[in-house]
Amino acid sequence: MDNEETYVITIDQSTSATKGILFNLKGEKIYEYSLSHAQYYPKPGWVEHDPEEIYKNTLAVISILKEKIAEENILGLTITNQRETVIMWDKNSGKPYYNAIVWQCLRGAEICDEYRKRGYEKMITEKTGLVLDPYFSASKIKWLIDNIAPPTNRLLIGTIDSWLIWKLTEGRVHATDYSNASRTMLLNIKKLCWDEELLNLFGIPSSAMPKIYSSNSIFGFSDCGGLLRREIPISGVLGDSQASLFGEGCFKRGMVKVTYGTGSSVAMNIGHEYMVPPKGIVTSIGWRINNDVSYILEGNVHATGATIRWLIDNIGLSVELDNIEKMCLSLEDNEGVYFVPAFSGLGAPYWENRAKGIIYGLTLKTKKEHIVRSAVEAIAYQIKDVIEVLMKGSRIKINKIKVDGGAARNNFLMQFQADILGIPVLRATIEDMSAFGSFLMGGLGFKIWKSLDDLEKLLSEKKWDIFTPKLSPEKRKKYYNEWRKVVKKSLP
Repeated sequence: MDNEETYVITIDQSTSATKGILFNLKGEKIYEYSLSHAQYYPKPGWVEHDPEEIYKNTLAVISILKEKIAEENILGLTITNQRETVIMWDKNSGKPYYNAIVWQCLRGAEICDEYRKRGYEKMITEKTGLVLDPYFSASKIKWLIDNIAPPTNRLLIGTIDSWLIWKLTEGRVHATDYSNASRTMLLNIKKLCWDEELLNLFGIPSSAMPKIYSSNSIFGFSDCGGLLRREIPISGVLGDSQASLFGEGCFKRGMVKVTYGTGSSVAMNIGHEYMVPPKGIVTSIGWRINNDVSYILEGNVHATGATIRWLIDNIGLSVELDNIEKMCLSLEDNEGVYFVPAFSGLGAPYWENRAKGIIYGLTLKTKKEHIVRSAVEAIAYQIKDVIEVLMKGSRIKINKIKVDGGAARNNFLMQFQADILGIPVLRATIEDMSAFGSFLMGGLGFKIWKSLDDLEKLLSEKKWDIFTPKLSPEKRKKYYNEWRKVVKKSLP
């Protein structure tokens, strides 16, 4: 197979946009194209997307990419996606019954509170590895079924990957992979199947749920809505956080990555054996390759990159994104200003959806630079919160972390992250790590590579930017203690 003339299209369907990336078989990005989609907020704390718009954008980016190369040189298609977001649609008409309910949406909070009062929390965590929280898909699905009341005999339910696979295969395949399934709060993470007790608890018909495949399976074949003259295989299906962990080459137990996006995911590979998650952290499936499962411990932070966007969009703070680093470096330190961005509660390790965001320590000397710096520092502090619990719960010492995502391009943030953790931070020079991980997984499915050893050889040629800690242990402890005090003020 000629590396120069064969390509893979990867769809990276995120919270804010749908991006298509064309990779050659060396893992080099040849071209990319992205389309954003609308965000809907019908009530406070509710977040929705239009599934039809997302599919339309998916076809649009594929259309742009296919024009860049000879069609016969497209080997296949891979998909990585925002997780926990759910869609409910009619299998006859292919039309959604309602908008997609997004992972950030809190409308399932009352359902979770009720089940907690009824004593189901321990059982749910034991079966799924997850905390009982509206962040995950199950309560969103129950809300849809209770409020939309679709006909059971025509009902299909799935996460974004399932929706795209079903649409791309013209309704022939209703499927998901284990990484996405493990985030629904409906998968028995030890038995590796949908859990009938949980489906019954949430009132979800098993007939509506997708079949679960290994991440490197061939999920089906698609001509991409008629854009191609032939059908190409779909493989490399992974939730975005797991895809970035895979793309970072974290194939071995104890390896950790952080993805800085709208929110942030901190994930640690814990190997092939399930581990009961420590309080505040969840256990998920990283991926399943053929019959081998890799489990992960993961902590999810709700608002990281979203914090800066909030300052610009909601407060109207005059900040150029490219200028944030300069604003942070213009100060010697934060001068006691701390920002807790609990816009939709706090995620890991607190899991408190009633927490409220606060900016603490304002004085007459406070300028917008202090606010911006405190917002950027809050990203690093939230990551440290999760890393501390990961190390304690797993009893694995973390000596370094690998990082990716949009905010990782901020050198001030990366240096402060290394400073506050006290360990080196390795930033990939590869952008779009989730897409890259999906491409690598798809490469196993398409038989470009035979094993993880082959992938490690490919990754050994990639370069990393390394940030080493410079902050004294005394200042590190002082700053972090102050952060923890301010977080307590945000909790109910």
